[in-house]
Amino acid sequence: MNLPEPICNILLVPLGLGLILGGLGVVLPTNIIYSALSLGSVLVCISLLYILLNADFVAAAQILIYVGAINVLIVFAVMLMNNQKYPNSAPPWTVGDGITSVVCMSLFCSLITIILNTSWSVISLTTELNQFLEQDLTNNIQRIGVHLSTDFILPFELISIILLITLVGAITMARREETI
Repeated sequence: MNLPEPICNILLVPLGLGLILGGLGVVLPTNIIYSALSLGSVLVCISLLYILLNADFVAAAQILIYVGAINVLIVFAVMLMNNQKYPNSAPPWTVGDGITSVVCMSLFCSLITIILNTSWSVISLTTELNQFLEQDLTNNIQRIGVHLSTDFILPFELISIILLITLVGAITMARREETI
């Protein structure tokens, strides 16, 4: 996706601001959940910067990898905190829930509108340069896939097993009741 330079410059400012504010949100709060969510926003801003740099595959890989990592981090934080000091202090509906539902519904409606208004049969590559670049990108992505499924299959599977073991360990530690 080649965006014109003025649009890239306009989008660069909010992304940089999001990175700075997200970075501050990682280190300043005392609540680990807020820090983890801020880290997620920083990683999303970084992947959007990759999209501006025309590195779509790297952006998609970062989203896929780090969304999983952030979810595991939040699960660890929630399970290991086990704060029973105020068990029922949260109200059933808050302002944040309302804001979240409005944002999610607006995103859902805009995506449905975009999907319905797109003429999918017209989308095609028109120039030979775009065809060449896409074929070269496809070959690179295929090479990465081949390497991951052949040369690096053992480290890839070991990492998934280690993550599974740590998740089971966190669940076990969180469910362990205190014996007095």
